[in-house]
Amino acid sequence: MTPVRPATPAPDGRRTVAVLVRDGVLPMELGLVHQLFGTARSATGEPLYDVRTCAPRPGRIRTDADFPIYAEHGLATVAAADTVLVPASHETDEGLGPDGLPAELAEALREAGDARGSRPRRIASICTGSFVLAAAGLLDGRRATTHWMSADLFARTFPSVTVDPGVLYVDEGRILTSAGEAAGIDLCLHMIRRDHGAAVAAEVARRTVVPPHREGGQAQFIQRPVESEGLTSTSASRAWALARLAEPLTLAELAARDAMSVRTYSRRFREETGLTPIQWLTQRRVDRARELLEQTDHTVDRIATEAGFGTGTSLRAHFQAGLGVSPGAYRSTFRGR
Repeated sequence: MTPVRPATPAPDGRRTVAVLVRDGVLPMELGLVHQLFGTARSATGEPLYDVRTCAPRPGRIRTDADFPIYAEHGLATVAAADTVLVPASHETDEGLGPDGLPAELAEALREAGDARGSRPRRIASICTGSFVLAAAGLLDGRRATTHWMSADLFARTFPSVTVDPGVLYVDEGRILTSAGEAAGIDLCLHMIRRDHGAAVAAEVARRTVVPPHREGGQAQFIQRPVESEGLTSTSASRAWALARLAEPLTLAELAARDAMSVRTYSRRFREETGLTPIQWLTQRRVDRARELLEQTDHTVDRIATEAGFGTGTSLRAHFQAGLGVSPGAYRSTFRGR
């Protein structure tokens, strides 16, 4: 086998994202990767990523829609990339088993996923793209997710992988997997946030008009994703709470904003968001604290007050539980960038 030689790195220090497509690729998943990473900008307006579409063989690629795409780059781009992202191709993914990939493709993915390489790289999948990572052996002994409709088949095909069908995405460090299609948005924003902080990811979300942050552990689907006519919603209380994160909000106050009992409100809230009101409120407060740590010189105690945690001790505990780092370490990382 001819070894794959790395392609030319991205100019100006940008991180290279290689989107590895195959016949039958879902155009939505390809497009969302380009849109989100391509929109990310530094404080001075410079692009932070160089996104390249590649394929096992450059050229015309069929999609699962009524139009083809053209992949300019080959596997050399996978070898050079900082991030390799594999979107779904339903017509082939679910037929893959262990060692079911073409040898050259499997070798390129294994090389990119080798932790002993000369520089840190990561590989991610969207939807049934996880079958490709598993077939290459990259998910053995790891936790992963895929589209909930394919989870049972995935678990039977790859018993060495711990499958979690109920989450939006799973972050295992260098290897990440996400659920179907729209969950790829959450995964990409999560990776941008991990690279460059909450402020950059939030700006990407604003530009593309998508929610700025949904935790990976949120459910893939909810009981009532679209409100039925005549049913009340919890959206008013959520907007009200976002404007008052520094205040000691109670569940009873939130329920009263939407004119519901606490019991009805809690049930409706979870149906609409996949989270309990307290889980949602805690996540929004962590988001606010991250922004303040990145954008201000406020003390941890002041940030804790403004984000609604009350004390620095409480903020540190929630940061450690949710992010695995202290507020000080988070600030050092992202203020430095």
